[in-house]
Amino acid sequence: MTDTHTHLYMEDFDGEKEDAVRRAIDAGVGMMIFPAVSHESNRDMISLAEKFPQNTRFCVGLHPTELGEAWRSDLDCIEMMLNDPRVVAIGETGIDLHWDKSNLKSQQEAFARQLTWAADHNLPLIIHCRDGVEETLEVIGKFNGKLPVMIFHSFTSGISDVRRIREVCDPYFGINGVVTFKNAESLREALPEIGIERIVLETDAPYLSPVPYRGTRNESRHIPIICNKVAEVLGISTEEAEHITDRNAAMIFGFKI
Repeated sequence: MTDTHTHLYMEDFDGEKEDAVRRAIDAGVGMMIFPAVSHESNRDMISLAEKFPQNTRFCVGLHPTELGEAWRSDLDCIEMMLNDPRVVAIGETGIDLHWDKSNLKSQQEAFARQLTWAADHNLPLIIHCRDGVEETLEVIGKFNGKLPVMIFHSFTSGISDVRRIREVCDPYFGINGVVTFKNAESLREALPEIGIERIVLETDAPYLSPVPYRGTRNESRHIPIICNKVAEVLGISTEEAEHITDRNAAMIFGFKI
């Protein structure tokens, strides 16, 4: 199994980062993708990834909630890392209007720049979109050129957003522990609309633990719970869900299953 979005390098795991990776491997999660959130966190991210070269990969990018006064300089520093052959994707980047709507233009500018990086370097793009579907699609729709492979990470919306997104692009959708929540019926209804061929599994650890661990720190070892739920909702076997989502992830990020 593959966790296409996990932050096991964050301070939430201080003192047990390596153990968290090992617990995931023991649970059958053979590959973990580490998305970046800021320039400052890259050192911890890369350090952990280097300890598990067979089981982890890392990305570079600037999260929309991490835009400080010097965000353009941060992007300049991050851009210098794009020629590192170990980088497998750009992100996570995108639009987040849940906490702060005042810097929308800056978020869109930063997102557009990182979208261009992905296209120019033939790398997939991991999109963070929270309370900003139209604003995210505005940036994608204005892009001149061939769009890169994209993942709408932590997709938790319903059928209407799937259809709206597909009017502009044809991304993959990252499904995480929210799919197990009692109040996530609209997401479960959207899974057949998305289709297993366009789904990848993720935890977004340390956030969004699946039931029965909801409310506790999430870990990549919980991917089997998410895989089981996706399979149940789609009416397919767990083995088929695992096989297809692993194949999707391997194609996107360029690793061998």
